[in-house]
Amino acid sequence: MSDEHIDEVSGVSTTGHEWDGIRELNNPLPRWWVITFYITIVWAIGYTIAYPAWPMLSSATKGVLGYSSRNDVKNELAAADAAKDKYVVAVQSKSVSEILADDTLREFAVAAGGAAFKVNCTQCHGSGAQGSKGFPNLNDDDWLWGGTPDQIQQTVTHGIRFLTDSDTRVSEMPAFADVLTPEQIDQVSTFVASLSGTVQRPDLVAPGAKVFAETCVACHGENAKGSREVGGPNLTDAIWLYGSGESAIAAQVRAPRQGVMPAWGSRLGETKVKELAVYVHSLGGGE
Repeated sequence: MSDEHIDEVSGVSTTGHEWDGIRELNNPLPRWWVITFYITIVWAIGYTIAYPAWPMLSSATKGVLGYSSRNDVKNELAAADAAKDKYVVAVQSKSVSEILADDTLREFAVAAGGAAFKVNCTQCHGSGAQGSKGFPNLNDDDWLWGGTPDQIQQTVTHGIRFLTDSDTRVSEMPAFADVLTPEQIDQVSTFVASLSGTVQRPDLVAPGAKVFAETCVACHGENAKGSREVGGPNLTDAIWLYGSGESAIAAQVRAPRQGVMPAWGSRLGETKVKELAVYVHSLGGGE
């Protein structure tokens, strides 16, 4: 510390503070800065009076203007709902095919259906609709019950083997362990595997074809390409719901697994089901 004196260079008096030989000039703050500072104080006080500001024990001061950001969000959501109402009404009144024919309505339905898919369908079919073992991939063109818009809507509405819905899709593969001998199961499994290019025991293919012709053609067809009328899968491609290869096929022949899909029509309503059908069809595998 040192006594106050006049700085020789600037002619300004010092405050009396000194650090390492450097003295602090006693320059006043600019008037504009001081005025601005006082204005901000007045503005802050006015803000706390006009708007919610001070926290209390269980709430906060409401402010004399009664402003609420929650009400703003509520009003914005209401406006958004009102804006999309016309599209919702259009979806309600049109068939899925008509929705797909209207570019604007199709875009709306795909967006709405995609949101509904994430909430209701990803648990089984995956976030990208790629499916997993026992749950169909919705991106490919392999459809048990058909992949047209109307067929997809039917499946989503009434489900698969959802027996509380009288219009559900129903197919049931018998447990052939009760019908065929173990040798016949090996033979037919080898034959089915050979249809998609996998042959480990070629000597069993011919007798397996005979077992297939006697036992399996009713559902899978003579050419083994399946039947959508009964939900019989195509056995000639490389798409397998429960695994490929002779051992996986044999396990399914002996004691088939029967998946169940809920009937979403009663849960989501017709409009949301249409949006889901349009979205699934848009994934690229729809017909």
